[in-house]
Amino acid sequence: MRGPTGRAWATWAVTSAVVALLGPFAGLAWAALSPKVTYVVVRGQTLLADPEGQGPIGVDGRFALVGAAAGLLCGALAYLRGGRGNDVPLLAGLAVGGLAASALAAFTGHRIGLAAFEQAVRAAAEGATVTGVAELRATGLAVVWPLLAVGAYAVLELVVKRLPAGDVGEPAVGEPDQVGGRELDLESAPTGRDVDGGER
Repeated sequence: MRGPTGRAWATWAVTSAVVALLGPFAGLAWAALSPKVTYVVVRGQTLLADPEGQGPIGVDGRFALVGAAAGLLCGALAYLRGGRGNDVPLLAGLAVGGLAASALAAFTGHRIGLAAFEQAVRAAAEGATVTGVAELRATGLAVVWPLLAVGAYAVLELVVKRLPAGDVGEPAVGEPDQVGGRELDLESAPTGRDVDGGER
């Protein structure tokens, strides 16, 4: 059994890198779309002003939506740009790159406005309120991007079927390498004749 070829490794590496590089842009979108969360300053620490509010859930939800959209887009583009024999490295690249992109998105989005937020907390009086920055609390949502990227690729393969059923890259039915080159892969021998000849 042969191991991955150099081309397969290159496809995996390039796919992983390209997808991962989208992470910071996704982080900017997440920070822009996230609802504002208000904190109360108590003894120099920040506490949620409305612990029962939907703010933190909304921030996590926006992260999931951005990751889902990016994953679906990456999976579709990878499938459209792929070809026969590239499925495994492309899927691996989508998975690894998607995880890296999610981590970069969470990091980048959280950094937007963080310095101003920390300065406001330091300068705030006891009991004052400050507006926080995007922060991912449900870290499990980081898998949304790679899961949907791989899922989109798989669904497209099922629907589009780049290869006909049972075809593993060989010429299709009726192509020039087959006997007769018509609809049937094999031609029956004419009546009374044996195409192998010499048999008794």
